[in-house]
Amino acid sequence: MNKTIRFFLIFILGFSIYYFFDLYSFKTIQNFVKETTGSKAIAHATAYVITLIPLLITQKILAPEKKITFLLSLDKSILKGGFIAFIGTLPMLIGYLYFFNIVQKVDVQSLFINTISSAFFEEIIFRAFLIGTLFRLTRLGFISALLFGSLLFAQAHLYQSNDTTELIEIFLITFLGSALFSWVYIETDFNLWTAIFLHFFMNIYWEIFNVAENVSGNWYGNVFKALSVLLIIALSIYRKQKGKTTFQITAKNLFIKTELS
Repeated sequence: MNKTIRFFLIFILGFSIYYFFDLYSFKTIQNFVKETTGSKAIAHATAYVITLIPLLITQKILAPEKKITFLLSLDKSILKGGFIAFIGTLPMLIGYLYFFNIVQKVDVQSLFINTISSAFFEEIIFRAFLIGTLFRLTRLGFISALLFGSLLFAQAHLYQSNDTTELIEIFLITFLGSALFSWVYIETDFNLWTAIFLHFFMNIYWEIFNVAENVSGNWYGNVFKALSVLLIIALSIYRKQKGKTTFQITAKNLFIKTELS
């Protein structure tokens, strides 16, 4: 069997097993752990860890010679990733401090789920596995590798509203957000921590300030989010130019690469 066909068959099979395992087992595991420990935060993280096992096995089958930290893109500097993400999201923090009130009551466990747990595990699933695996280990270009994972990422956030207009806004914002996280992740030398912290900071500012009911947001909320997006892109470009390193993503490899990353 052709190696490329074998690769994609294993990739699709592995993700399919994960998808249905997650679909039918996540809530069961979560409820069991919650009843056992009394903590919905621990339950949420535990359910993610267990349901992710098929993806980890798939990655090791696809690249048995690679360490799991490499395959998950967790082998780079946490401090660098956190610093870039924090500086990049300062417009959101400053703008929200000025225009919005801090929420009066915070559920710490819900905050953990919506910020730390979601940011960490969603970046592993959507960025490291669905997008990173394809971009790093195949000749698919950025857009080709990005499309499937970003569509799923956007679809996964549609629970936030029943209004048609808001659903379109949520889909577009989260799809573009996935593209941004993916670009930053790749252009910071496949440092998933940058995307994780970027995801985390954007989520936590949205959670601790009375910005909006869902990700579609409002004028001020989205303006400062857009400024953060521009800043994080500028920072990433500046680091590339300062370090005199080449861009991973170019006009020539948007769809197909001539060589592996």
